[in-house]
Amino acid sequence: MNPVKTADDAERRIAFRFGLSAESRAAAFLIAKGYRILARRFRTPLGEIDIVARRRGVLVFVEVKARESFDSAAEAIGKRQQSRIISAAQLWLAAHPEDAMRDMRFDAVLVVPGCLPRHLQAAFDASL
Repeated sequence: MNPVKTADDAERRIAFRFGLSAESRAAAFLIAKGYRILARRFRTPLGEIDIVARRRGVLVFVEVKARESFDSAAEAIGKRQQSRIISAAQLWLAAHPEDAMRDMRFDAVLVVPGCLPRHLQAAFDASL
């Protein structure tokens, strides 16, 4: 038995694909800047990290936000979401103890249609 598809389902699928595309653009952008992508969409019970990367020995947890403007993308990374990303990063470190002694930071990559992504280094820190 097939459930009836609704407009909400279609909108959700479009938003999901838009987000995946933004993550792919962000990953390619970071690779071009010399980052090595260690994981994408690292999921935990506490939250998800869009991209885990490393560059010059620094471990970077990256949140990707795609919106119609850079301002709205930046504003979409609220304190609650930051807290979830920090919790997920702690689980990454527990699963990858070799990374626990590295310098690390929390970055954001903002993706807007028709523009190059913007990389915000140290967009937030773990001292909420």
